[in-house]
Parts: sequence; C-alpha cells; structure tokens
Amino acid sequence: MRLVQISDIHCGPQFQRSIFDKAVEEINSIKPDVLIITGDLTENGIISEYDDVKRNLDRIECENKVYCSGNHDYKSTGYLLFKRFFEPKRIIEFNDSIIVTVSTARPDRDEGEIGYRQLVWLQRTLSKYKNKKKIVAMHHHVIPVPDTGTDTITVLDAGDALRTLIYSNVDLVLCGHRHRPWIWRLEGLIVVHAGTLSSERTRGFFANSYNIIHIDDKIKASLKVVGGELIDFEDLRRRAFEESVMLED
Repeated sequence: MRLVQISDIHCGPQFQRSIFDKAVEEINSIKPDVLIITGDLTENGIISEYDDVKRNLDRIECENKVYCSGNHDYKSTGYLLFKRFFEPKRIIEFNDSIIVTVSTARPDRDEGEIGYRQLVWLQRTLSKYKNKKKIVAMHHHVIPVPDTGTDTITVLDAGDALRTLIYSNVDLVLCGHRHRPWIWRLEGLIVVHAGTLSSERTRGFFANSYNIIHIDDKIKASLKVVGGELIDFEDLRRRAFEESVMLED
C-alpha cells in the first residue's frame, strides 16, 4: 500500500496556490492508494476558506481520502463546517491495514487533546484488528519535534496517548501541526511528522513538502519536497543531527 500524507495546507492569507498546484500534479502522478490529510486545511476556519480548500483537494485523484481536523480548522466555529464539507470517517479498512483518525483539535485552542473517552474508544477499536497493520492519524503531535523551541502544544494527555498507542500495538502514527517533518521510533511505534504542504510559514531551511509512505512487511517513509528531491526520513534525521553538531563546533 502506498500512502501520501499532506498536512497544514492553511488555505487563506498564507496559502501558496502555485505550490499547491505543483503538489497536486506530483501526487496524481504517484497514484496513492490512500491520501491522508492531517489537519489545518484552513487558516481561519471560515466558510470561504473551506470552500476553496475543498475544491482544491477534489483535484487530487485518489479514491480513499482520510481527513483530520486541525486547530486552525476549529476557529470561528469551523468545526461545524469541517463536518459539513468533508464528512470525515473515523475508521477506514484497506487491504491488510486499518486507519483510525483521532480528533485532537478543540474550538479556539492551539493545544491539542485526545481525552479519556476517545482513548478508551481507540483502545477498544484497535483491539478488534489484531492481524492488521494499525495506523492512527491526528493533527497534533504526541512527541515533541526538534528545532521547534519550547513545546507546550503537544496533546495535553500525551503520556496516556502514547501508552494507548504502544499497548495497542499501533505500527504508525501520522501527525502534522508543527510544519517540521521528522520521524521517531519508540518501542516499535513509528511516529511520522509532516511539514506544511502549501503554507508560506515553513521552518528554517525546510521547504514545502509532503510524505510518501510504503507499507508492506515493513514501513518506509520518505519526505518529498514539492518540486524537489525525495529524501528517506532516516537520511533526513541523520543529516539534521550532523548539521546540529557542526553548528555547535
């Protein structure tokens, strides 16, 4: 199975339409089995932005699309519009995999939260799929990302969330939010963070990007720069560490 993860489109004042157009062209040439959008589709959660981003996302040719909401999508009572425009599904079965979405956004709050009831639901749901690859998608991150400063906006219940994910034998977690691509491996759990697909607010030298993930016996994640190179996430992590050491010297 080939997944493409895009995140943090931010349709609105900081949306770069030419970058998005190029990404659509590239993703359509990849022909992903599943497209996962991990939140912040809009900048202000208003109806004109939802209408615009819906039209743009409809241009991506993929039969299976998975939508997560972000904190920006929940501004201005945007959570009502998100449900109207995208009719999100919480559980998607595909071949030998199960994809479950978790809502971490809360109205007019930047920090995320999963919540006790949703964690119980997640654990019970995942327990029904013992022989499938388990993928969980959400907007906020459960583990802090390097080079993003003091981090106070992981999900508030990150400890409980990680315990549920690991005890449920989740294989892959997909997050967005920080506009900084990264990968963590923790007790067999792979956590992949996406950069921003089309916002002008990128971090440092990182360009607009999306993730390509191949799933068979193993999970292989790569970062694709829009209009640029394809980078294995393990290479990205090694290069980032080497550069940080050089800066210290």
